Amino acid sequence: MDVYEAIARRRDVRAEFTGERIDEPALLRMLGAAHQAPSVGHSAPWDFVVVQDADILNRMAAHVAQRRQEFADSLPPARRETFDPIRIEGIRESGTGVVVSYDHSRGGNHILGRHTIAETGVLSVALAIENLWLAGVAEGVGVGWVSFYDEDFLTSLVGLPDGVRPVAWLCVGPVSQLQEVPDLERFGWRGRRPLQDAIHRDTWDGPRA
Repeated sequence: MDVYEAIARRRDVRAEFTGERIDEPALLRMLGAAHQAPSVGHSAPWDFVVVQDADILNRMAAHVAQRRQEFADSLPPARRETFDPIRIEGIRESGTGVVVSYDHSRGGNHILGRHTIAETGVLSVALAIENLWLAGVAEGVGVGWVSFYDEDFLTSLVGLPDGVRPVAWLCVGPVSQLQEVPDLERFGWRGRRPLQDAIHRDTWDGPRA
């Protein structure tokens, strides 16, 4: 498939994991695609902790479930009703978690391109994540980004060293299908914003597309 098709088919997978574990060659190809992402100052500030230990997966799933419940309890009744059927993780079902981390010290003190905008380091990690995700589409492998967690908990769970920050827990595994419509649209949480609403010409208040 070409890159436009992969982008269109990419989904945040939750409920479609088959329960089978991804095979190692496919996983390494996806990690290789992630590692080819561009990065500020060519620093490659990411690392990938591949988690397949059942105890760690179970502990992460329990933690995420608790955080999900706290979010659900914070919602007004109508929004809570919309949120209740939405799955926010497939940690056990995917059988593989990839913790993508960011090391601000990678590359030393003088990172070309990061001098005035510190966030370019974390943005580089996001590019690696998207590369992995699109490679997963090409492989027929699902990816789901879990964000209902405390950073300190995840840091301790997978033993990240001081100064290394977790950016994402990605559920990675074979899927029965990829949904045609993203979950948050299917369940009525929020529709996709039209492209024309996002394009500005020359200045913010300039002509719209």
